[in-house]
Amino acid sequence: MGQAASTPLEADLREAAEERYLSYALSVITSRALPDVRDGLKPVQRRILYAMYQNLRLTAGARPRKSAAVVGEVLGKYHPHGDQAAYEAMVRLAQPFALRYPLVHGEGNFGSLDGDSAAAMRYTEARVTALAEEMLADLGAGTVTLRANYDATLEEPTVLPTAIPQLLMNGSTGIAVGMATNIPPHNLREIVAALTAMIDEPDLDVKGLLKHVKGPDFPTGGEMLNSKRELRQIYESGQGAIRLRGTYKLETLPRGKRQIIIHSIPYTVNKAELVEQIAQVIVSRKLPQVTDVRDESTGDVRIVLELKAEASPETALAYLYKHTPLQTNFNVNLTCLLPTANPAVGQPARVTLRDLCRQFLDFRMTVVTRRLEHEKRQLESRLHILEGLAKIYDDLDRAIRIIRKAESRADAAKQLMAAFKLDQVQADAILEIRLYQLARLEIEKIRAERTEKRRRVKEIEGLLARPRERWKLIRQELTALGEKYGDARRTALAAGDDLSYDPEAYIVHEEATVILSRDGWLKRVREVKDPTATRLREGDALAAVLPGTTRDRLVLFSTRGTVYVLRVADVPATTGYGEPVQSLLKFGDGERVAAARLVREAGDGPQAALPGLAEKTVIVATAKGYGFRATPDLSETTRAGRRVARVGEGDEIVSIEPVLGTTVVVATRRGKMLRFPLEEVVELAGPGRGVILMRPSKEDDDRIVGALALPKDATFIAVTPEGGERRIALGEVPAGRRAGKGQKVVKRGGVAGVKRMDEMG
Repeated sequence: MGQAASTPLEADLREAAEERYLSYALSVITSRALPDVRDGLKPVQRRILYAMYQNLRLTAGARPRKSAAVVGEVLGKYHPHGDQAAYEAMVRLAQPFALRYPLVHGEGNFGSLDGDSAAAMRYTEARVTALAEEMLADLGAGTVTLRANYDATLEEPTVLPTAIPQLLMNGSTGIAVGMATNIPPHNLREIVAALTAMIDEPDLDVKGLLKHVKGPDFPTGGEMLNSKRELRQIYESGQGAIRLRGTYKLETLPRGKRQIIIHSIPYTVNKAELVEQIAQVIVSRKLPQVTDVRDESTGDVRIVLELKAEASPETALAYLYKHTPLQTNFNVNLTCLLPTANPAVGQPARVTLRDLCRQFLDFRMTVVTRRLEHEKRQLESRLHILEGLAKIYDDLDRAIRIIRKAESRADAAKQLMAAFKLDQVQADAILEIRLYQLARLEIEKIRAERTEKRRRVKEIEGLLARPRERWKLIRQELTALGEKYGDARRTALAAGDDLSYDPEAYIVHEEATVILSRDGWLKRVREVKDPTATRLREGDALAAVLPGTTRDRLVLFSTRGTVYVLRVADVPATTGYGEPVQSLLKFGDGERVAAARLVREAGDGPQAALPGLAEKTVIVATAKGYGFRATPDLSETTRAGRRVARVGEGDEIVSIEPVLGTTVVVATRRGKMLRFPLEEVVELAGPGRGVILMRPSKEDDDRIVGALALPKDATFIAVTPEGGERRIALGEVPAGRRAGKGQKVVKRGGVAGVKRMDEMG
């Protein structure tokens, strides 16, 4: 018989789930996604560097080894997770476009700005950089706490004893549970200047630090647009947006041709995708100033934009900055792990620039102090042996006689200890001496070594006794590192404001006709010779054919009282059915287009006139007979539109027509009509319901189909349900007062709508 099944654990599901998820969240936060404020590394990065330096001895001067060997070493001894994840972490440490100061030197394909993946780990090779060695050099000096690895067979450091401010230099990015981090990289020289200033003035605040730190310095260069005030707010709060854009120069070619050369792009932007997006903009004719784009990049970024003759480079760039990743935001989030009483667990917190500098300096003081203490212990141990050797050298012949007469090593040690007042350690060291070390020259070397070590011990004791002297030492070391590894800033500071962006400058001016179907399909074509030949879906019909230009604006009034205004150039150009208006604009359930008009650009703005008309005011009518006059704002709207009327339950807008005269005519679908003066119709300044224009008969299930405001001697058209048209003079419509029931004018067939003579089809 097999073993009995284990007793199932009974627990409340909610409590068990909360406990396990909390454990998972803490693991992600403290052991995976967030960097330590002291060395700026996540656990996998720390283990990679430690394994390469300590185990594989892949120093900056060593021959690189296969990346697969590094990954295997890391996974097998310290990081029992996925090999691909560990390899990708190592690859990022080697990418000069990802890290401002790479910590791994990679040989082979380690990816590119175009988003290309690195070659498989069996092909690439790696070793640490000289800068990374500065993070690892003090490992053997007892400077940091060690802990057991995952299977308790080895030890690994909880943090690296870095001499460089890695977190500020290279930044970090990661997503944990309930929190994330996105720390930008900075220039080493500027950070060293800020740190040394804080050593000199411990109470230095963010404002003082920003006299040295000009802002982030990204590996891909670019240009930063933030003001000093904005940067101060970001560094004081630990969050905010850094606005970045690519940089460019102009090149003049023979025959007066010019081209824009983009020579740096924003951080984290994929160059190939950027070029593709620019190409799509050019092909879709949204950027008429540019005729072509080419990527001529080799070692450096070089994206070429060919300009049309007389085109403005600033205008072209303003569009690209707005509509492509050539300008983007880096959202700063200075979240990291702060040290706690438990060396193996950090406390997540959002910090300021001052906190980052202070934490690094305090950690550096701890490392230097422990390094000096370790060095002092080593020196004292060696001095102890040297003191014993000095006693022997003062009476060397006697010591040799004792050793020669001794019966064994242990006996020799015992006799030496008694004769020269030595301890066991000193006696053992004497017995290990080789014969050549008894020469007079070697004896003098040992005596000189003793003198030097005594001097160094005294020097260290002075450093340990005076913190100010240790700060001087830290300052000297930081300054030396800044001089050795520092370089010029790559990210420029913008001198001016953003380029002026005018949407109208990017519209190709050409004739265009907008076609709207009854079912709400919208499209733009160059011209329409025969409207009846327009391609429509089965069962659909034409609702509006509006000739104009790409610089006009399309105005759509909905049945729910909302106006939508968009540029004709933004209407999909196609010879097919077009696009549903609901995919372009945010229509509500059951909402349809009640009227469509074009607004031409006139001297006094886009609201100047509807095509061929002189008045701005419109008259609005609903199916239940309500209406009003208004002067709607016809400037461009968002997808959500702009409310111009309030429609009651079960009611809807049926017509919106320009006011052309002082006489109003209202028609119902049963053929009834009413004529009255325009002055009886209220004019509203904002969205409203208005007044009753005409009362449709409820017994006949009648409803209003349209209202016009025309000159008193005008003629209009009544459209039948079958599409027929009948001309009617205003004089044929019985006059009355507003809110009347009207009289039957069209005896047969009813009326589907009314329209002006200039709309006669």
